[in-house]
Amino acid sequence: MSGDDEKGGGAAGRGADEPLAWRRERSEQVADCRVFRVRRDLSADPRGGRTHDFYVIEAPDWVNVIPVNERGEVVLIELYRHGTAELSLEIPGGMVDPGEEPHVAAARELLEETGYEAREVVPLGRARPNPAIQDNWLHTFLARGVTYRQEPSDDGTEQTRVRLVPLEQIPSLIAEGAIVHSLVVTAFHWLGLRGEGLVREGE
Repeated sequence: MSGDDEKGGGAAGRGADEPLAWRRERSEQVADCRVFRVRRDLSADPRGGRTHDFYVIEAPDWVNVIPVNERGEVVLIELYRHGTAELSLEIPGGMVDPGEEPHVAAARELLEETGYEAREVVPLGRARPNPAIQDNWLHTFLARGVTYRQEPSDDGTEQTRVRLVPLEQIPSLIAEGAIVHSLVVTAFHWLGLRGEGLVREGE
C-alpha cells in the first residue's frame, strides 16, 4: 500500500484516473421561492459528453449560532417546522443578508430569535448543507457570554419559544431524538471538535 493510500488521499479501483468534473452547458431559472431559487442546469458527462439535466437550489449562505451564557446553559429555541409539520428544538440561525458578514448575521439572528446578545461571537467552521442539490454554505458560530436584552422579534411567520438547557445535556438530547435537525447536530459536532471546555469539571 502506498503512503497516499495509507493516509486516505490516494484513489484506487475502477475509474481511478477518469475525470469527475461535469461541464455546465447552459442554465435556466425555473422557480423563485422567495428564500431560494431553483436552477436547471444542462451538464455534460466527462466520460463521453452526454448531457443530463440537474436541478440546483440557489440559496444565500446560512448561519447557525450556539449561544452559551455564563452559567454554561445553551439558549435553544423551539419552533414549528412546516416541512415536517412538527415542533423542532434548535439553535438560532438564518440567512446571511446581501452584503452582510456571516458573524454579523449570527449576532443578528441570535438577538432576533432569542432576545439574547453575545459578549463574543467566535467562528467554529463552515460546511455545505447539501452539495448534491444546493450551492450555499452554512457558517457555524459560538456565542460566548450571552445575556438577555429584549423579547424575541417573532416577526412575520416565525414564532419561537426560548429554552435554556445545560450544555452537558445536549449529547443526550441528540441521542434521544429531542434534537433532530441535522445542521444543529453538525453545529454541536463543530463545538466538540473545537474543544472549548465550556463544561467545567464538577458541574
